[in-house]
Amino acid sequence: MKIDLIEQAAEAVPDPTILINMVSRRVKQLNMGRTPLVDRLPGQGLADVALREIIEGKIVLDGTKEAEEAKERLGKAAEAK
Repeated sequence: MKIDLIEQAAEAVPDPTILINMVSRRVKQLNMGRTPLVDRLPGQGLADVALREIIEGKIVLDGTKEAEEAKERLGKAAEAK
């Protein structure tokens, strides 16, 4: 895993325990053959792919305050582009 990806994902999911669980669950899904929601770049492992999916807002944790805040931040970031 690349530290810059972890730091960026932590902005979307500030609770480290939740972030670890999200990445772990997604890596298991990818290992079982699920299609990545982002392009897999050379040299990136499945954890990096999962982190990029979280960073890009392809995977969010619904039903929590953090998820709602993450959605707002992602929406503002998309508007800024």
